[in-house]
Amino acid sequence: MKTDLGDLNAFVAVARAGGFREGARISGSSASFLSEAVRRLEAQLGVRLLNRTTRSVVPTEAGKGLLARLGPALTEVEAALDVVNGFRGRPAGTLRLNVPVSAARLVLPTIIPPFLAAYPDIRLEIVADDSFVDVLAAGCDAGIRYDERLEQDMIAVPIGPRVQRFATAASPAYLDHRGRPQHPRELLGHACLLGRFSSGKTTAPWEFELDGDVVRIDPAGPLIVSVGGCIDLAVDAAIAGTGIISLFEDWLRPHLESGALEPVLQPWWQSFSGPFLYYPGRRLVPAPLRAFIDFVKVPANQT
Repeated sequence: MKTDLGDLNAFVAVARAGGFREGARISGSSASFLSEAVRRLEAQLGVRLLNRTTRSVVPTEAGKGLLARLGPALTEVEAALDVVNGFRGRPAGTLRLNVPVSAARLVLPTIIPPFLAAYPDIRLEIVADDSFVDVLAAGCDAGIRYDERLEQDMIAVPIGPRVQRFATAASPAYLDHRGRPQHPRELLGHACLLGRFSSGKTTAPWEFELDGDVVRIDPAGPLIVSVGGCIDLAVDAAIAGTGIISLFEDWLRPHLESGALEPVLQPWWQSFSGPFLYYPGRRLVPAPLRAFIDFVKVPANQT
């Protein structure tokens, strides 16, 4: 059975986007073109791939199975075609990165503008996602994660600051009213502002360290926000005096410097290694990704 590669790409675009309009926007096609391509593919295969309603487009079981196999395969096809890029004067094409919101906020702003200025023929797509995903199945070329969440078969390249810290802070008004903790275990008696991952799991226990003494606590509090998009809500709540927040020091630094937030248990703040750019090692590396890897390897681009 000979199937048109364009029809397969159309199906993948719609399935990933969750709709024909969004798929058309992302892929640069028209919704009618994608719709016709999917109908043609379904007719050829003799099975429905997408359940369509007026409110959503969701893959059927057959569609899910096809999508799971097609994603990596089409990415490999793109990578193979990208070999042609080696004969160009400079790399061109699309680079898709899957990154946590913290990296989009704290790591990429100092890297992306100079990278795009250096490679004007590269189009960069950033997907912010705090859950660990298969970058190929998600249609991305690479991702950014921390070492404890990297799979063994991935190639990892350091990117951004090599040492980071979690900071604990609260508004001066809150601390004046509730007291200033002197030991991490005292946080169990305070209102703590927590995060929850998209999987439904709350963030890991808060961890502190001083002179080799490591203390882990499971705090409780009046506010739980989704990790990523709602973190700034928790920051605003901390500034307003709702409770104590634990977050990247770099994220809280402007508020610490302005005095809107006051450090809590600063001698106990724990350092950890910075993030990594990761990508599968068992495939051709697309030219845009190779250019990005080489760019972040330059010491001047590390902070």
